[in-house]
Amino acid sequence: MQKNIQQVIIKKNTARADNILLDIFARIWAFWGMVSFVVTFLIIFIPSMFSYFFSEKRGQDYFIWVSRCWISIWLRMIGCPVTVKGIENFKPRQTYVIVYNHNAFLDVPLSAPFVPGGNKTIAKASFTKVPIFSFFYKRGSVLVDRKNNASRVKSFEEMKTVLQKGMHMCIYPEGTRNRTSEPLKAFHDGAFKLAVEAKNDIIPCVIVGTHKAMPIPKFFYLLPTRLSMYFLPPVSFENQSAQSLKEAVFELMKNKFVAETIKQA
Repeated sequence: MQKNIQQVIIKKNTARADNILLDIFARIWAFWGMVSFVVTFLIIFIPSMFSYFFSEKRGQDYFIWVSRCWISIWLRMIGCPVTVKGIENFKPRQTYVIVYNHNAFLDVPLSAPFVPGGNKTIAKASFTKVPIFSFFYKRGSVLVDRKNNASRVKSFEEMKTVLQKGMHMCIYPEGTRNRTSEPLKAFHDGAFKLAVEAKNDIIPCVIVGTHKAMPIPKFFYLLPTRLSMYFLPPVSFENQSAQSLKEAVFELMKNKFVAETIKQA
């Protein structure tokens, strides 16, 4: 009996030591992630700014291409290579409202670059205060101050314009990172109202792995993790209300996220 108790204590102490070592490694790796992000961004910054010399559509195509090259390299540098599936669901010369699940900060650099063709993301206006990065950020975004009703209305009209110009619009319908124990947070209406009013189908995109690479409860924490993005078949806006469209997309994304998370467990 005493021997069994000693074995349990040893296992607990070993597990505790392993967790401490993992936490130390993850924070060192997060520092490497931050440094490598900044350095590689400074390298691609000037090339990305050439996008301003083209028309908006051509410039955005070029901007996304540069971003894809950058983020693909950076993800490999931090041990988080991404596999992208479902590109064939994008039909030529059609634009979509693309909606993503949101589990970690790492979702943000993943979302836009791997969409085929020019696109913009709805994004917080507050990040435009970051020196140098603001020029890059503005190029890829429709900016919104969520606390300002006039700003929300303006950004909604700007998103319609983006779609009309032949570019995709990327949105996180959960609004913020999912801190709940559920696969997805409840969706906001905006993306689905946009799809119905602008008459553009929705392509759901499920991101898997970022919640392991950057667990929500952990601060300044990063682990090398294989990431996956799944672009699902388009969901038509036709004969749908914003509410019914939201419910249909939510179920599709929840089921896909759960299925892929189980596979990778």
